[in-house]
Amino acid sequence: MGVVRIPTNAYYGPFTGRAIKQYKVTGKKAHPYLIKSFVMIKRSAAIANMKSKTLDNKRGNAIVKACDKILAGKYQDQFVVDMINSGAGTAFNMNTNEVIANVALKILGKGLGQYQHLHPNDHVNMSQSSNDTYPTSMHMSVMFALDDLIPIVKKLEVSLDKKAKQFEKYKKVGRTHLMDALPVTLGSEFQAYSASIRYARLKVESVYESLYRVALGGTAVGTGANTPSGYRKNVIRELVRISSLPLKPAAESQHALQSRLAITHASSFLRNLAVELGKISNDIRLMAS
Repeated sequence: MGVVRIPTNAYYGPFTGRAIKQYKVTGKKAHPYLIKSFVMIKRSAAIANMKSKTLDNKRGNAIVKACDKILAGKYQDQFVVDMINSGAGTAFNMNTNEVIANVALKILGKGLGQYQHLHPNDHVNMSQSSNDTYPTSMHMSVMFALDDLIPIVKKLEVSLDKKAKQFEKYKKVGRTHLMDALPVTLGSEFQAYSASIRYARLKVESVYESLYRVALGGTAVGTGANTPSGYRKNVIRELVRISSLPLKPAAESQHALQSRLAITHASSFLRNLAVELGKISNDIRLMAS
């Protein structure tokens, strides 16, 4: 593949170095929640592999400690691959593997890139594939983001409910097509706004159930090839523990690898919420004009 130059202080490796040159699409790096999710997956995989005796405790514990350092906020600047990359996220998966491997090597007292002691593919990526880790991290990232959004939307509902109560005795002319129609109360209009946001929010929340079902453990083609006995159960159990997300193995692994239905549902319902917010904003602007 030829020589690739890597900065001496970089914790990523040659695969990432090549990906930096190859994927110059947006100039934006991966979202912090994607990094968080991927590192949690790598940590959980190391523990599951140690339980299966396919990964020795010395290397496994170093990987776990490296992941803990990254989850604590260190080495975030080492995730440098463009957010748009091909191969089912292989470039970002390898960026993550290389950073974790080099941090783990440092923990073991070895030099950066001394992969004969601990390898990004053989040890950090053991029992995994980009094909099952990336879809799983996508689901987790969306749920972390929704966990931020939903409480804010609920606060808006409460605020609109308060306005509905405050304005319940204020009468005004209701309009259709911007023309005067029949009398309503200002409070009833704000109550309708609150209902619109609530229904849109419930639709968004409904996607959690499908997002909980993840592809992890299916490896490259959904069959679980090259994983030890009990690995999928153990890795998802550990991932549930560290993420606090009630994740479950997808019933149809091959479907979970190839389909992004849960993600598109989430996107669609978020767009619906945005439409409702835009409509309400325009209504209030018209009333204030």
